[in-house]
Amino acid sequence: MRHFLRKLWNDKRGNALVIAGAALPLVVGSAGLATDTIQWTMWKRQLQRAADSAAMAGVYAKVAGQDRNGAVNADLVYNQNTGITLETGYPKISFPADTADWDSAVRVELAVKRNLAFSSMFTTAPTIVASATAAIADSGEYCVVSLENTAVTGILNSGNSNLDLGCGMITNSTSLNAAIATGSATVNASPVAAVGGIQASKQWGNSTLLPFTIAQDDPFAAVKMDTTITPCNKNDPKVNPNETVPDLEPGCYKGFTINGTVKLKPGTYYIDAGDIDFGAQAKVDGTAGVTLVLTNSSASTTATIGNLKMNGSAQVNLKAPKTGCTLGNAGCFDGIVMFQDRRATDDGSTSNSPNQVNGNSSSSMRGALYFPNQQVGFNGNGGLVTDCFMLVSRRVDFKGNMNLKNTCKKDGDPPPPTGRHVRLVA
Repeated sequence: MRHFLRKLWNDKRGNALVIAGAALPLVVGSAGLATDTIQWTMWKRQLQRAADSAAMAGVYAKVAGQDRNGAVNADLVYNQNTGITLETGYPKISFPADTADWDSAVRVELAVKRNLAFSSMFTTAPTIVASATAAIADSGEYCVVSLENTAVTGILNSGNSNLDLGCGMITNSTSLNAAIATGSATVNASPVAAVGGIQASKQWGNSTLLPFTIAQDDPFAAVKMDTTITPCNKNDPKVNPNETVPDLEPGCYKGFTINGTVKLKPGTYYIDAGDIDFGAQAKVDGTAGVTLVLTNSSASTTATIGNLKMNGSAQVNLKAPKTGCTLGNAGCFDGIVMFQDRRATDDGSTSNSPNQVNGNSSSSMRGALYFPNQQVGFNGNGGLVTDCFMLVSRRVDFKGNMNLKNTCKKDGDPPPPTGRHVRLVA
């Protein structure tokens, strides 16, 4: 027997099989644990996505004036239909106190218990927990606001347009392409936000893109026109090329055609059923504080409202008034350099801009352009110098070789509106 054992000990054949047999439990165990770990990670990720989505749904419900609890549970129904069955007592929904940085917060905590394929042979199913907190946070200041609220592109940048706004742009468009930058356009505006989607492109440069955000309120919704503009007793001045006329007085004009040299005294200029037309040879000085109002003295809801036409060779320098009046009082247009009556109709076309600004480097504007129901197009081959500029329109189209550089101090008038964005904060 001793001889046999010594012979067996010295025999090296079959050693690999013995070693493999001894290591097999370790290999199987490692593979089982690896499989369980991957499965647990996938379930955790799925649960976290559900918590994130539910928390954001609760905040959006708050914005819409709806029940936050109902929105959270409704959102979770979809996720539960995809295979998530929550533990008893979940979801746990809470509303953390508002802070200076964000408000209307919603916190959602979820938990599931599932058996893992390998580990379940040795232990009970683990509980997987995920939580998320969403809130409304300030997203930045916007000096270009598109009030388009249908599935039509609200902001279009194309051609060789070059924008340097020093602030953000936002559109209420619900289109998946609510804001577009294409061609050779260069956009320096941050953030760029939209209720719908934003078409990603290199033309946005370093701009921060915020798709699927909260709709922006009309910053000039409270502005009211003075309804005592009748009778309109001033004819269209019709300043011809190479003609210089005496300073124009504020009041109501039956059209506003300028193709020569004119200075505007401070005040409000109502244009009754006519256009503002700055021709190629126009030289307009309105830097003393003026507002040009496109309106109609008729009270009809279908009254004709004129448009803005600014030739690329015109030299137009305009500055909005700053009288200290309260916006919301009839006839107060502080900070607004052009105002179009809300009765103006829109043809729904993005290819046509009834209001055209073809400015050159000799033109400047300080103040807001307000065209809430029509599109405004900026094009041509020139540049336009703007200071504390704001545009509020139905849609905006930057194209051609338009160059627009905007600068503004923090105490600019009017102050740009601050946007709000729903985001995860924890």
